[in-house]
Amino acid sequence: MKRELRRKRIQIYCVGLAWTALLPALLLTVNNIVMQRLEGIVTGGVAVLLFVTGYVILRRFRRGERMGYAMEYELDEYEYLEKCSDRYAKRLINSVVLLISAVALFGAMVAGLWEMGNAKLEEAVEIGFASMWMIEIPMFLVIKNSLGRQMIRKRLDAAGDERYRWHVMSLALGCAAYWGSVIALMRFFLEKITYPVNILAGATMIMVLGMLLYNLTLRSRVVVHRITFNPIRVLVFAVAVGGAVGYHMLQVDTWYTQPYINSVARVEHAEHNIVYDEASGVYTITKSTDTLKILHLTDIHLGGSLFSASKDVKALKACYAEICATHPDLVVVTGDMTFPLGIMSMSFNNEAPVQQFAAFMRNVGIPWCFTYGNHDTEGVASMSAKGLDELYKSLSYKTSGTLLYPYVQPDITGRNNQLIEVRNMDGSLNQALFLIDSNAYTENGINDYDYIRDDQVEWYKAQVRRLEEQSGGPVKSLAFFHIPLQQYRTAYELYEAGSSEVTYFFGSNDEKMINKVCCSEHPSKLFEAMKELGSTTGTFCGHDHYNNMSLEYQGIRLTYGMSIDYLAMPGIAHDTKQRGGELITVYSDGTWGVEQIPLTSIKN
Repeated sequence: MKRELRRKRIQIYCVGLAWTALLPALLLTVNNIVMQRLEGIVTGGVAVLLFVTGYVILRRFRRGERMGYAMEYELDEYEYLEKCSDRYAKRLINSVVLLISAVALFGAMVAGLWEMGNAKLEEAVEIGFASMWMIEIPMFLVIKNSLGRQMIRKRLDAAGDERYRWHVMSLALGCAAYWGSVIALMRFFLEKITYPVNILAGATMIMVLGMLLYNLTLRSRVVVHRITFNPIRVLVFAVAVGGAVGYHMLQVDTWYTQPYINSVARVEHAEHNIVYDEASGVYTITKSTDTLKILHLTDIHLGGSLFSASKDVKALKACYAEICATHPDLVVVTGDMTFPLGIMSMSFNNEAPVQQFAAFMRNVGIPWCFTYGNHDTEGVASMSAKGLDELYKSLSYKTSGTLLYPYVQPDITGRNNQLIEVRNMDGSLNQALFLIDSNAYTENGINDYDYIRDDQVEWYKAQVRRLEEQSGGPVKSLAFFHIPLQQYRTAYELYEAGSSEVTYFFGSNDEKMINKVCCSEHPSKLFEAMKELGSTTGTFCGHDHYNNMSLEYQGIRLTYGMSIDYLAMPGIAHDTKQRGGELITVYSDGTWGVEQIPLTSIKN
């Protein structure tokens, strides 16, 4: 008998899988038809095939079942069937409640993203399809448990199904009414509280506790055997579910900063002509004024979780204050825009924070660019470097009108290496801006910082020589990266020793780590290449959140950026001295100056 039941369960699983897959196929077909896409024919065919497959298997299952109904069973077999009936009764009740809850949460999530997140309908639909598993899993469980219970109850020739159906129907209606009330409450408070989505999180916890209480009490009315409490099983289940839910929550997109982002107003600035070269991936900014103002920001560290939400908003407000105080023509972020480091930020997600910062800058209306930091593509992050590259391309200049991210990359080491040419009104080259990836970690692990590799240095040299040949003479340039070169450490040690080999301009190095300057232990050839070519007169980096010193060493000015971070470093949210940015002013003759803009110096 047990072997026969196992064979029948396989058929049930096949029906469940086919009809569960039918749901997204049908919705995709409807979407394609509405959007007038030819793919609707293909998806419609797949939907028909899935329905027919499930129907054929179900018919075959029911024909085979008629033979089992007339069988007589031994006492131990009958008791086994009763236990199976109880298990299916319990699972069906829980899966029905799970399905109704999933549909409510799914609908609220997609609708909330559309309304509160200012997402386009197409974006909400795309996210909806990506999250369809929320409905598919409980839908499969309902089909599987319903057919399984019918199979067992027919064999038992048992009465009492009317009472069970009434019980399930009452529970389903109560669950639907509960979630209807929750969604109505959330909509009522939509404009009255900062994070109305938290109502859903609280309601979910109440529902879980309610179902746990139900399973321990009222469920006994519709089963033969009363529930037996197995503490080890409950503990294992709780740990497994808690771990799975926790891991998912650390990866899920959260949009707690969106209300603030929506409130951000455009900042007035000089409008310059920006052109992108499709072949080389180079952006050219032709100045409409004598000067170009560049705001350097670094280490923003958006966590993108409920835990980090208040600090994320503070970080964005700090960025906005710096932008409003300086009215720059270009913003350069030198890495660690995000912080997807699990327990430290309560998030593995590095996708939503990128989208949020891009939306923030789109509202500000000022062109911006960036280099990657070591934290932006952590190994535990939800999105890989390749995925982020595609995301940034989708958010870049053709779409946003603000992000200067290249659609093609040079074939060298790094996630993003790019050149931005700044030209005067007569077309002559004013300044070359190099944004170079200092990479993240070596193959030795997270305690061994990477460095700017030889092929990146050769690319830099080739670009400088190309520009020199094109301009018919020397070119001036600035370089931006995240992790400081070893020369930052050398210059600081010489400064501490009172050496005349360095010139001090401003700032202090107050890093609290063991090493005052946390550079790579692997030497990069970039500094020597800069000296050799004589083009780059200044470099800007981040990484060390409490360092913001600017020193000139061997003819090149090495400047640390003031950090924005409220999240990554323990206790840094309460510190203020290190927080701010730098305003770089590039003049018509290619010379430049830089001044610190501490956040504490900005009124209001």
